Amino acid sequence: MRRQGVVMLLAVARALRPVARSTRPKLRPKSTVAEAESRFITGHPDCNVTPYIANLVGRDLHKKSAHPLGIIKDRIEAYFEGLETSYDVFDGEDPVVTTTQCFDDLNIPPEHPGRSKSDTYYLTDTELLRTHTSAHQSQHLRQGHEAFLCTGDVYRRDEIDASHFPAFHQMEGVKLFSEAEMNGRTDFSDKEAWLASPECDIVGKDLKATLEGLIKYVFDDPDLQTRWRDDYFPFTEPSFELDVFYQDEWLEVLGCGVIHADVLDRCGLASRRGWAFGLGLERLAMVLFAIPDIRLFWTDDERFHKQFKEGTVSTFKPYSKYPPVFKDIAFWCPESYVENDFNELARSIGGELIERVENIDTFTNPKTGKTSNCYRITYRSMDRSLTDVEINALQDSLRDEAASALSVELR
Repeated sequence: MRRQGVVMLLAVARALRPVARSTRPKLRPKSTVAEAESRFITGHPDCNVTPYIANLVGRDLHKKSAHPLGIIKDRIEAYFEGLETSYDVFDGEDPVVTTTQCFDDLNIPPEHPGRSKSDTYYLTDTELLRTHTSAHQSQHLRQGHEAFLCTGDVYRRDEIDASHFPAFHQMEGVKLFSEAEMNGRTDFSDKEAWLASPECDIVGKDLKATLEGLIKYVFDDPDLQTRWRDDYFPFTEPSFELDVFYQDEWLEVLGCGVIHADVLDRCGLASRRGWAFGLGLERLAMVLFAIPDIRLFWTDDERFHKQFKEGTVSTFKPYSKYPPVFKDIAFWCPESYVENDFNELARSIGGELIERVENIDTFTNPKTGKTSNCYRITYRSMDRSLTDVEINALQDSLRDEAASALSVELR
C-alpha cells in the first residue's frame, strides 16, 4: 500500500498538511478549550461551535493503535493492503473544510437539512467542521489519487443517547476504474445509458465484492451472512447499504455506491467512473468490542484503556455502573424551535455527564396552538457517582439557558 507524502488541502484557507505515513504519526496533544477557541470559536455571526466541541478536536482517537477505533481502522487498512489495487492512505486532513468541499462538490443542495446550523457546526458562513470524510473525496480526486482511504473525526449536532455523540470517526474509500476496465469506454454523457450499461454493472459488482470481503475480514468470519439494500445518497448513483447478520440480528454497517457522474465532472474526470463507500468506526467497534456507550471511546479512565491492545479485538468488560440521576424539563416552544438546538444546549452544559435526552411528552394546546415538550435528562458519569448538588446546578443552568437562548417558556 503506498503511503502518501505531504498533500496540500487546496480548498481550505487554513489548511494543515496531511502527515506522511511510512510510520505511525505522533499523536497530537489534547487541545485545551483556551487553545481551541482561537481557531474554532471565531466570533463570526454564524459560528455555533461551543467550547465543549472545540475541545474534542484533535484527540485523534483513530490514530491510537491500542484504542478500539484505531484497532478497527488498522484492520480495515490491512484488508485493503492485501488487495491487488494499491490504495493511498490519508488520516491527517484538517477537520475544518469549506461548504464547497462538504456539500456543493457532493451534490448536497443549499436547502438540504444537513446544511442547517441545527445539524452542522459552522466556524463562518463558508467554513465548518466536516460532517463526513467524503468532504475530502473531490480534493483527492483532483490531486490525481485514483484509489484511496481517508479516515478522520467528523462532527454533527445530533440527539443524545448511548449510540450518538457530536464527534465520531469515519472512513471513506474510493476507487476509479481504468479505460480498459470500462471496455474502452470514455463517453458517459448519456446518464440513462450509463446507468443501464454493463460498465456500470462492473463497477457495482466490484464494489459489492470488495466490501463483502472487507466486512468478513473485519468480523473475522468468512461465513458472515450479508445482504444489500438499495438506498439514496446525493453523491452516488446507484447507492447501496450493506447489512450483516450478527448475534441474531441484522445490523447496518456501511453505505456506498457508484460515484455520481456530476461529482466526477466537477473534478475534471468526466471520462472516468468508480465507486465510493463510507463507514463509521464507532458503529463497528461498539458491535465487535461490545461497548455499550459511545461516550466510553472518549474516556481517559485506565480501566477502559487497559482492556485493549494493538491488533486484537476483545470483549469489553464493564468496570462499573454508576446510578443515573433523572431530571425533567418542560416548556412551551416558539415556532422556530428545533429539537437539535436543545440537545446541543444540554450537551454544552452537561457534557459527557448527560447519558440521554428523551422527549417523554408532547402536548399541543387546541386553543392557542402552542406546543409543549417535556424532556427527561439522564445524568450518569462513566467514572464516578454524581451528587444532587452538582446535578441540580447543571439542571438550573439548563433551564436558564433554554429560556434565554431558545426563547422557550418554562413550565
